Amino acid sequence: LGEDDYREIVGSILARRPPGGDFWLFAYGSLIWKPEVAYLEERIATAHGYHRAFCIRLSRWRGTIERPGLMMGLARGGQCTGVALRLPQDDLAGAVSTLVRREMTAKPTTYRPAWLRLASAAGPVPALGFVVNPARRTYAGRLAEAEGAAVLARACGHLGSGADYLFNTVGQLEARGIHDRGLWRLQERVADEIRRLPTGS
Repeated sequence: LGEDDYREIVGSILARRPPGGDFWLFAYGSLIWKPEVAYLEERIATAHGYHRAFCIRLSRWRGTIERPGLMMGLARGGQCTGVALRLPQDDLAGAVSTLVRREMTAKPTTYRPAWLRLASAAGPVPALGFVVNPARRTYAGRLAEAEGAAVLARACGHLGSGADYLFNTVGQLEARGIHDRGLWRLQERVADEIRRLPTGS
């Protein structure tokens, strides 16, 4: 993506922003512990109609060309409980630009920005989320749990391993009282895979 692309995407996000005072960002994975932008408040919230899944193949960051890894995405169907982050209003264009550059790097993009209507204990929360683009060639689709676990147990790139990414996500969710049974089950399978790996793998 070039500078003109980023300006267009940021402008479109801000133009489609729902009416109201606050600007919220939905974090369901690494954005929880590494949001890249300042925020004033966090709130537990649920996106209905989407679920978190390791459905994106990647050959960098937490994988390599020789041994691709998997990244989490927000995919259609089900529901996903995560964290809504309220951003400061003083430089929204700058903050959104930072987020877009973090989540969207190539054409066609792996993630697409979308305005989500989250449910929270304090009421509905309109929030910006980055959802999976199923048309992207990196989209892995719905993988069997055993296949996903085998990839996450072995893949590693310059940002770390897939197993660490999963572990961090589970830990950050649990610290906020969010228990994702699917991720816990996947983590157990990844741990079993790692225990079976030959020394030095």
